[in-house]
Amino acid sequence: MLQRLVNLLRGSVCLEVEGAFPERFLNLCAQRGILFWRVEWLETTRLRVTVTRGGSRQALLLGDRVLCSVTPVGRKGLPYFLARFRRRYAFLVGLTLSALAVCILSAFILTIEVKGNVNVTTAEILTELRRQGLGVGAFGPALDERTIGNKVMLQLPELSWLSINLYGIRAEVLVREAVPAPEVADESQTGSIVATASGIIIKIDALSGDALVKPGDTVVAGETLISGTVRLESAPYSADPYMGSYQVRASGQVWARTWRTLTARIPLEAQVKAYTGEEYTRWIFTCFGRDTVFSGKGGISFDRYDKIRNTWNLTLPGGREMPLAVIRETCRAYQLETAPVDRTAAEELLQERLLTQLEELTGEGEIVSTSYSAVEREGMLEVTLRAECREEIGRFAPDPITQENEADP
Repeated sequence: MLQRLVNLLRGSVCLEVEGAFPERFLNLCAQRGILFWRVEWLETTRLRVTVTRGGSRQALLLGDRVLCSVTPVGRKGLPYFLARFRRRYAFLVGLTLSALAVCILSAFILTIEVKGNVNVTTAEILTELRRQGLGVGAFGPALDERTIGNKVMLQLPELSWLSINLYGIRAEVLVREAVPAPEVADESQTGSIVATASGIIIKIDALSGDALVKPGDTVVAGETLISGTVRLESAPYSADPYMGSYQVRASGQVWARTWRTLTARIPLEAQVKAYTGEEYTRWIFTCFGRDTVFSGKGGISFDRYDKIRNTWNLTLPGGREMPLAVIRETCRAYQLETAPVDRTAAEELLQERLLTQLEELTGEGEIVSTSYSAVEREGMLEVTLRAECREEIGRFAPDPITQENEADP
């Protein structure tokens, strides 16, 4: 296979030798160092042999010495293929420019791939890389990958590790996101657990502090559930039943049955777009992130319009997009008109938003039952959600004295 490739690059000529002693022609070729192969006897006095392009001229001259006629019957290889275009100057110029473009463009970054990110978006990482000098069109040999990576990590504290690997025109960016440190409670800050909503206590687990309520009690929002003031009881024979108290940071969970009422409103009329039929189109060529308008350079005379962009990227056979694209930008003019809102759709929208808000309020709790009511009032549709829930209503509230001590420094 390798020998075939070599013969293809240097070229070969198929010769037909005819005479009384054609084998003497082969002996002379061997003596003169002319490479030949694929010897095929056609007749007793005629054979066909293949020689290299460089040795074909000398082989033709050897025919007279052995009284044989040597005739070229075929030529193959890259030199003969290119020779067909020696008078086609436009092709030669294009081939030269293509070769130069390949040699020059291979030193620039054309595509950037980001891998390993989940919470930090690819757009954020690419934007910061561009600020530090690594972007589409950057000169690869002049880039310091380690320095750029360190600067990007300083600007994006959400990343714990970043590596940049250059593969010709492609830059591969591997990242690892930082694991957030768990929230640690400040034990030096004392306080109590208070209720965030009114309800009936179902269960209470006091890890530290004194529980002031028990299952079945009714509480209101803001009421203390687990006190941070722990009272010390004295011995049974003591005259004073309490020996004093000390402050702790109360902690625990308090579950309760709650009833919540949420309301949302939406207007029954809305401004909608009515397209006038006027359009303005222009074509844009994008190269390495720079736009060049080559058709439709006039200004847009519409007061209100929608802009629609259709992009056609240059894509390689493997699916990799190159930083070359043609964009068609269409602007459609419109006017605002007042139109009635579909009441059923508006009511369903408000119900979904209220349910989402309720789920955020209850957190890990359970929504037992829900009911909705809708009413039209002053051109607005008002939807009310009433729900029964089982949720954790305890929230830590620091003591005022602790807050004052923290504020003194």
